[in-house]
Amino acid sequence: MHYAADTVVLPEIEAAIRAHARDRGDACNQAVALVKASRTRANESGTLDAFLREFGLSNAEGIALMCLAEALLRVPDDRTLDALISEKIREGNWGAHQNSSDSKLVNASVWGLMLAGRIVGAESASQAMPAQWLSTLTQRLGEPTVRHATRQAMKILGGQFVLGRDIQSALNRSAKERSLCSFDMLGEGARTSRDAERYFTEYENAIHAVGKCGLGLPLSQNHNVSVKLSALHPRFWESQRSDCLPILQEKILTLAKLAQHYNIGLSLDAEESSRLELTMDVFEWLCAQPSIENWSGLGFVLQAYQKRALQVAKWLGQLASVRKNGFMVRLVKGAYWDTEIKDAQQKGVEDY
Repeated sequence: MHYAADTVVLPEIEAAIRAHARDRGDACNQAVALVKASRTRANESGTLDAFLREFGLSNAEGIALMCLAEALLRVPDDRTLDALISEKIREGNWGAHQNSSDSKLVNASVWGLMLAGRIVGAESASQAMPAQWLSTLTQRLGEPTVRHATRQAMKILGGQFVLGRDIQSALNRSAKERSLCSFDMLGEGARTSRDAERYFTEYENAIHAVGKCGLGLPLSQNHNVSVKLSALHPRFWESQRSDCLPILQEKILTLAKLAQHYNIGLSLDAEESSRLELTMDVFEWLCAQPSIENWSGLGFVLQAYQKRALQVAKWLGQLASVRKNGFMVRLVKGAYWDTEIKDAQQKGVEDY
């Protein structure tokens, strides 16, 4: 597989940006207005927003917490996790955050960390150095206790980004927040045929649940379900094209018909760059199916960080122009970019 060089692709993108200078200015003005409006309503934000404002990436404490949150899910054993928690706790000056937030919960978390020093009998001389208290807490009381508390804290943080453990709990939460959502499943990606069948069943169940939740509503007011093709086949690779495409086409058409029945949206989710051509081929085939030609709920999710994004967007425009009811396109910033750069470096390829 060959990817175009940066020197070929970037001039075209730069030319497109210059050609739409007015649009860029309008976007900038709108962004500034949104930021100002958001700041005036800071007191209405949730606990996580207040927490991130206090422990942001502009200070050592915020960086330590974010590193801990990211690494926690990847640590294989308790001993390593204990060492990680102890290291990150020692990196921060937690006392500097005492009573500095407008959020009572954030201030309570700081006070809780400081009071923890009393549990381990910290000397008065150490009370001016909360980081040492936390280190003592980790080392003496800490291994089981702090580990459990850290995991619980990460679950709370995760709850800000994950609507629910299952589709019904996610729907209930979205109803409370009056949010229109595109639902997908975390951690998906079939490794075996049994995995693929299980994910297919879960997608069917999700479409049923979302569809029944919005019976009678127009498509524009209904939730959407995003499907990763890699969850429907364990070998969704270019080298296995002849084997996986027929199976994927059959499965995705079945799901599309079900979504059409409930008048909800169904999108093919974005994945790694190496799977883009396969995804485009499945989507093009799906757009041509007579059984769903009167349904406008079909969607394509495009990774906007890819060098090919502009060309793919043009291709989508051409494809939509020949389909009776068009389809939806959603741009995403790219959750795979860091992994793909790492993968490209490991393989020693010339371009990302």
